[in-house]
Amino acid sequence: MTMNRRFILQGLSCQASIGIYEAERQARQTVLIDAELLLRDGTEPQNDTVDTTIDYDVIRDTIHQLVGMQHYDLQETLARRIFDALQALPEVAAVRVRTAKPDAYDDCQQIAYELSNLTC
Repeated sequence: MTMNRRFILQGLSCQASIGIYEAERQARQTVLIDAELLLRDGTEPQNDTVDTTIDYDVIRDTIHQLVGMQHYDLQETLARRIFDALQALPEVAAVRVRTAKPDAYDDCQQIAYELSNLTC
């Protein structure tokens, strides 16, 4: 039986230097990040030890590192960098990444951008 296995990180709150406006360049702002990783067949742990599975810390730390490494004018650029880094992990078959700026507008809950190569 074929079984899809996914790792889901939802609502990771990061402080990012992001945006095209001068006020956005002067102060970091909250960016919420979701990531969904479809794991490759044959990567399911065969025993109950952490060294046989994908390391959640690597996923979280990779995102934090990318968010903090530079100023991003566009959410699209940040999302693509995160997408590419997570897709490169050996256990990962496909990825969905979503970035959201919850404080961008007073009359919107958030402004978000999403990339995905998930098929199901």
